[in-house]
Amino acid sequence: MGNSELMQLRNLGLRSCNWLEEVGISTIEGLRDAGSVNAFCRVRNAGFHPSLNLLYALEGALQDCHWTDLSEDCRSTLLQAAEDRKQDAA
Repeated sequence: MGNSELMQLRNLGLRSCNWLEEVGISTIEGLRDAGSVNAFCRVRNAGFHPSLNLLYALEGALQDCHWTDLSEDCRSTLLQAAEDRKQDAA
C-alpha cells in the first residue's frame, strides 16, 4: 500500500494514505471527489482511530497548504461537519 499518488499531497504520510486506500480512496481525484470530511468519516467508520489532525491534514492537502495554516474558522467548520456526520451515523 502507500499509493505514491496520494503520498505526493502535502500533509499525508504512509499511515494516512494506507487508511484512505483501505476505504477506497486511492487517487487525488478520489480524495477531491470525497472531500475532506467524507474521507475522514470513512476512515473513522472503518474502525481506524484517526485524530482530528487527519481531518485537517486532508483539507490542507486539498487546499495545498500545511494543515496548521488552515484558519480557526475553517477548522471549526470541518470539526462541526465531522461531528454532525458522526451523530447522523449513530
